[in-house]
Amino acid sequence: MNLSKGYFIGLYLGTVLSLWSADLEYPPESAFKRVVLADNPDKDPNGIVDPMELSIAKDGRVFFAERRGKIKYWSPETGKVHWVGDVPVFTGLEDGLLGMTLDPNFTDNGWIYLFHSPPDLEENHVSRFTIVDDKLDLSSVKTLIRIKTQRKECCHSGGSLNFDAAGHLYASVGDNTNPFASDGFSPSDEQEGRSPWDAQKSSANMNDLRGKILRVTPLADGSVAIPDGNLFPKDGSQGRPEIYVMGNRNPYRISIDPRTGYLYWGEVGPDAGNLNPKRGPAGFDEINQARQAGFFGWPYFIANNKAYVRYDFGGKESLEPWDAAQPVNLSPNNTGGKHLPAAQSAFIYYPHSLSARFPAVNAGGGRTAMAGPVYYYDEEQQSPHRLPSVYDHHLFIYEWSRNWIIAVRLDEDEKIANPRKDLHRFLPGMTFKRPMDMELGPDGCLYLIQWGTQWGDNNDTQLIRLEFHGNANAG
Repeated sequence: MNLSKGYFIGLYLGTVLSLWSADLEYPPESAFKRVVLADNPDKDPNGIVDPMELSIAKDGRVFFAERRGKIKYWSPETGKVHWVGDVPVFTGLEDGLLGMTLDPNFTDNGWIYLFHSPPDLEENHVSRFTIVDDKLDLSSVKTLIRIKTQRKECCHSGGSLNFDAAGHLYASVGDNTNPFASDGFSPSDEQEGRSPWDAQKSSANMNDLRGKILRVTPLADGSVAIPDGNLFPKDGSQGRPEIYVMGNRNPYRISIDPRTGYLYWGEVGPDAGNLNPKRGPAGFDEINQARQAGFFGWPYFIANNKAYVRYDFGGKESLEPWDAAQPVNLSPNNTGGKHLPAAQSAFIYYPHSLSARFPAVNAGGGRTAMAGPVYYYDEEQQSPHRLPSVYDHHLFIYEWSRNWIIAVRLDEDEKIANPRKDLHRFLPGMTFKRPMDMELGPDGCLYLIQWGTQWGDNNDTQLIRLEFHGNANAG
C-alpha cells in the first residue's frame, strides 16, 4: 500500500485534535456551593440595587457600582455591605454609573476608576477618584477620557472597565445609536437629520470614541498616555489614538486574559430574526477575542463577517453588500477616514435560534452576551474553595437574557478546538437570574452580580460567590 506523507500528517493532526477535544470529567454540580454575600434592600437595607460592575481588592473586599450613582463594597471581615459614596449621574436612556474597576495598586493609592454620565453634559466620562478611609473623595476627580454622546435617542452606552497585566486601562463604549428604525438590520440611515439612527457616525468612524473599546495608560497626575499597538498612530493623524478596537455595537462586559493579554468581550447584537437577502443576515450576539487592535465589523458585518446590504432608507432601496476585506464608510455623518481596516470575525457567535456550531449556548429568548475571566489553576494558591484544575485555561462567558454560564476550553493556540464539545455549561442546575458581571477573586472563586428577574427594580438582586467544595484537583 502506497501511503503519502500527507496522509500520515493528517492522521497525526486528527489524532491530536481528537485527544484535545475529548470530553473532560468536570466535577458534579453538588461539589459547588452558592454563597449569597449581598442581598436586595428588601432583605438588607444596605443591600445591592441596579448593580453594573464589580471589582475585587486584594484584601477580598468586593466593590460594586450601582447605575444610580452609588459605590459600595462587601467586606469579608464584617460580612456586610458598606457605602463608599455617590457620584451624580444622568440615568436616562441607558446612561448612569455604568462601570468601575480598581487600580492595580489600589491597596497603596486608593484609586478607583468609574465610567459615568455627568448630568450636565452630553458626555460620558472615564474618571479616577480616590477612596480615603473607605469613603469616596469627590474632589479628587481626574477625568481621563471624555466621550461625546447624544441624548436625544437611545441606545447602547457600554461602560465596562478593566486593566491588563501591563497597567493599560480598557473602556468599552456603545454605538449610541437608535436600533428601532432599521428592522433589526444595520442602523445606517444616511438621511439628513438622522445621525442618531446611523451607527456609521460612531462605530465605523475613526474620529469618534463611540462604538469602540479604548485603551490608555493612566498616569499619576490624572492624564493618560497612549500605549504602543493601538489601532491608529499616537499623533491622531488617522484616527483617535485611544481606539484599540472599533466596529462595536454594544460591548457590554470585557475581560483581559492576565497571561496572554488578549481582550475578550460580549457584543450585544441586533434583533432581526431571519436572513433577508435585501437587507442582510439575521441578528447574532458575539463573544470576541482581540489579539491585537482591529476593526470588528459593526454596522457593516456580524458574526463570521456576514455582510449587511447598504440600504437607502429614504428611497427604501437595497444597494450593494459591504465588502469585509475593504470596508468603506461613505456616510455624511462620518467625520473620519472613509477606508477602514479589514473586518475581523467573531470568536463565538449565535442567533436567536439554535446554533449548529455552538450548541451549548441553547436557543430562544433574547441574546445578551457577556465575557468573563480566563481561569488559570494555581497549585500554590492556598484556598480551599478555588475552582478545580479541570477548569484551567477556560474562558468563562455568560448570558444576561438566557441565564447561563459557560466555561470555554481554550487550546494551546488560544482557540476553540471543537466548538461542539469545548463549550461546557457551568452549573446548569443552579439558577442565575440575569448575571451582570463576573470576576475571579484572589481566592480563586467566582464572584457574580445577579441583576434580578426584571429590567427595573428587583427583589432578587444579589452578589454571589461560587465555591468549590470537592477535591481541588478534580478533573
